Amino acid sequence: MRVLVVEDEARLADTLRDLLEMDGSAVDVCHDGESGLDNALSGIYDVVLLDVMLPRMDGLTVLRRLRESRSAVPVLMLTARSELSDRVAGLDGGADYYLTKPFEPKELLACVRALARRQPELRGGDALAFGDLRLEKSSFTLSCDERSVRLSRKEFDIMELLMLNRRQILTKESLLLKIWGYESDAEDNNVEVYISFLRKKLNHLRSQVKIRTIRMVGYCLEGGE
Repeated sequence: MRVLVVEDEARLADTLRDLLEMDGSAVDVCHDGESGLDNALSGIYDVVLLDVMLPRMDGLTVLRRLRESRSAVPVLMLTARSELSDRVAGLDGGADYYLTKPFEPKELLACVRALARRQPELRGGDALAFGDLRLEKSSFTLSCDERSVRLSRKEFDIMELLMLNRRQILTKESLLLKIWGYESDAEDNNVEVYISFLRKKLNHLRSQVKIRTIRMVGYCLEGGE
């Protein structure tokens, strides 16, 4: 899961990053509304944590422009404001949930996990399934019948995206942004290397599921009937 934190207080932003990374998320941080909106519009995030009081563009304006662009990314608003009118404005503006500072770390993490469940019909608790494959989040294990292998973090993230999107084609660009992030210097070759790793593991598992290359476009799964 990739989370965008838009928070101008550097100490709080660092704390949020640490909390989310310890919970297993990849995190990017922006410290002003304009860069936050630019990043949020990229479409690579599963959840956005958005402060209301931000320089250059306030959080409510960021939220409004996100929704005007038809972005459906889940947004968790964070603010020191506790006025009912402020919470109503955020929720009416398209926020999915609202937390006032100070908040309990466990509650924040629970909210993020809940908002990230965008395709519940594909998730079986802690696991994803496609064809004869089962992907376990808690152990980073990919299994087929009685055989199983452990995946590295990036292998897991790529396989999770492929399984969540089923037979939809994922471009190399989208995988680079989603897995490596905006500020990474990773290139197409990085994606190709990890796809090769995953194909070897699928062969080892003797799975009927294959990763298909769509020339000049990207990848998708096939064989899940």
